This record gives sequence, structure tokens and C-alpha cells, in this order.
Amino acid sequence: MDIAVKSLLLLSLACLASALPDLAGDGKHWAVLVAGSSTFSNYRHQADVCHAYQILHKHGIPDERIIVLMMDDIAESRENPTKGIIINKLNGTDVYHGVPKDYTGIHVTPEIFLSVITGDKEAVAGKGSGKVLESGPKDHVFINFVDHGAPGFVAFPRGTLSAKNLVSALEKMHEKKMYKQLVFYMEACESGSMFAEGLLPADLNIFATTAANAKESSYACYYDKLRRTFLGDVYSVKWMEDTDRVGTSESLAKQFTTVKEEVKTSHVQEYGDMKFSTEEIQEFQGGVSGSRVESTLKRITNFGAGALPVKYPCKDSVASPNVPLAVLYHRLNDAETEGEKIEIRSMLAEELLERNQIAGVMENIVKNASSANGDLAHTILSTITQPRDFDCAESVVDAFSNMCYNVAEVDYAFRQVYALVNMCEHTAFSAEGILSSIRTVCGH
Repeated sequence: MDIAVKSLLLLSLACLASALPDLAGDGKHWAVLVAGSSTFSNYRHQADVCHAYQILHKHGIPDERIIVLMMDDIAESRENPTKGIIINKLNGTDVYHGVPKDYTGIHVTPEIFLSVITGDKEAVAGKGSGKVLESGPKDHVFINFVDHGAPGFVAFPRGTLSAKNLVSALEKMHEKKMYKQLVFYMEACESGSMFAEGLLPADLNIFATTAANAKESSYACYYDKLRRTFLGDVYSVKWMEDTDRVGTSESLAKQFTTVKEEVKTSHVQEYGDMKFSTEEIQEFQGGVSGSRVESTLKRITNFGAGALPVKYPCKDSVASPNVPLAVLYHRLNDAETEGEKIEIRSMLAEELLERNQIAGVMENIVKNASSANGDLAHTILSTITQPRDFDCAESVVDAFSNMCYNVAEVDYAFRQVYALVNMCEHTAFSAEGILSSIRTVCGH
């Protein structure tokens, strides 16, 4: 096609795109993106969220309707060899530039997140940007949460969020008519437990997908030798690379199926209202006008032929709880001097010792609460249960975090929450009995 004709076509289609509304019926796109972890060792979580922002921004959702919560402690970290740059895949481009820093540092909390999604401006006054969802009954909302998880809980740098409190906030959004439809993508271990077994009602017009089912870990991938960390999480990079690769004109159901097939390390799940999963992802990730123009260009001009991003295999994936160990093993393998190897072996020994100590504390709590019933203690320590009694679970998790290990700061301690949940769900235990055992073992 003649260059002048192609240029004129591009200009005409661009003008057409700018004249189209966000959504049918004058609805608008809104998004909330959350990385709930801190420190450079959890680099991948903020990288995932920064990449998600770039996708939404590229597809036309304005910054005033994208709210980002992340610690923002990795781009300029002394451990980052490329200051001010964050990437989400090997040899990838910077995904940090332009990301709104709405809530960072001490303001990345469960309370602020819930206030943001329920539109509570008073609760966030004087904290961060003060932005909250101001969406209405014609709007579509996209929420992406990335961090560590446990049965019925996800973590923040300061505190934890239970499935009960998350779903209560979503129900409040529905009652306030804050959306027409809402899509929730969650990356975390045991993330399915936040919505499973009817926790997320099917009549809220919410479609949720999770990186894992209610009883398994999610996985990290793309280890980077230069940065000495993993750059992404398997589920997250798969859905984002799918959007990068094919655009936003495929359906939610098609993206779910694609991601489910490509994630080989865990069982990607879907929950909530399946009726609108046939809608195109552009209805939630942006690009209603842009994607139509893009597809028209490709059809008429063969624009971009052969230029679609390739699929990147996650050959080095590792269960999220084992990331610290995997990083050290990579470093040991890459070490060039005996002095480096000795130092890294020492770090490995310290990491393993701490893990054994943490697991030992939980084992002692369970044995104490089990009144020396070895079979019962074994059952509690060897199974994972979907939580239902959140009054018990929230109280004992808070107690363990306050008296034993801060689960928001010590990732492996958060992995032990499953045993507390198991006791809350077993008829042989009471909340007070579990609390008493925590006090006995942890010296309070």
C-alpha cells in the first residue's frame, strides 16, 4: 500500500478512535492495581503491577482512573543495578516509567486498599494521592492484586487481608452501585481460597480468576542473573503477555483458557459470575476504540504482520515460598570465587535455619493445642483447609503475628498460617485454646 495512503488511513482511524466513548452507554474504565509486598527479594510483584499499568495506559485508560498501590522500594533500591528501571521479563523494556505512585510506603495497607475500592475518600484523606474509585453503575472496574497468600488471606507490607473482609468490600461496592461489571485477577499462593466454595457470590456481577487453587502455591519465573531475583510470576506474566500478544479483542473466557493452558505449575481458577466472561477483555483492560482500530489496520494494511510478541516459556519457575532459596542456589551456581561461595553457603544455612525455627514454633503451637494428641497434630500440620470461621482465623493469625513472627514481614511465617486455619476449622479446637497455645509457645 502507498505510504501516503497508509498515513492518511492511520490519521483517519486515529481520529475515529478518539471520538469513540470508553464503553457502550457512556460507561468508563476504572482500575486498581496492588503489589502487596516489599523488599527487593519480592521484585516480581511490583514488576507485575507496573507491567499491568503499562497495558492499561497503552489501551487508553487515563491515569486519573488508574489507582496504584505499591511499596515503591525496588526501582531505586541499592540492590537494583539499573536504578529507576523495572523489567518484567528477561531483556525486557522498562515498565516503571510513568506509573502513578498513588499509595506507597506506609500507605500500602489492607485498610487503605479497602477504602480505595469502596470509594471512601474520608478514610484516605492526607494519605498518598487520596484517589479512590469514583465509578458508577455504568462503569467497568478491573482489580489486579499481586503478593503472597495463605488459605483465606493475602499479605500487605503491613498486615493481612482476609477473604471475608475482601468479599465484604466487594459486596459494599455492589450495594453502592459502583460498577456495572467487575473483573478481579489475583496472583498469590492459595489465591483460590479468597473466592472458593461460595465465598464470592455469583450474583455480584464479578468475574475473578486466580493464579492457584485454594491449596497450592503460585510460582515465580524469569530469574535474572544481573538483578539476582525473579522478574515475574507465572500467572501474571502469562495473562499480560497474552494481552501484549493478541490485544484486547479476545474474550475474558478465551484469555482465561489460554492462561490456564500455559500455566503448567499451578491450577488457574475462575469464580463468580461466568455470564459475562464472553465479553472482550477490552471492556476491562481498556482499548475499546484502540483495539478496533488496530484490528482494522491489520486487516486493511497488513500493519504489524509478523510483529506480534512471541510467547516466552517459563522454564525456570519455582514455587513462591521457595524463591529465597532458589535465588541463593542461582547465586551459588554463578559464584566465581571460593570466598563468594562460602558467603552464599552461609546465607543458605541461615535461611534454612530460620525456616526450621519458624516451622518448629508452629509445630509446638499445634502440639500444645492438641493436648499431646500426635495423630491430631499430624493432621493439622499436613493438610490445607478452606477457611470458614474467619472470626477465629483472623484472631489467631493476628496473635501469631504479634507474638511470634510478623507474617507481613516474614514471608515464611505467613506460610504457616494454614495450620492456624486448620485448627479453627476443626471441632477439637477453640479460638481461646489456640490463643492460649500461641501465648505459651511464644512467651507472652
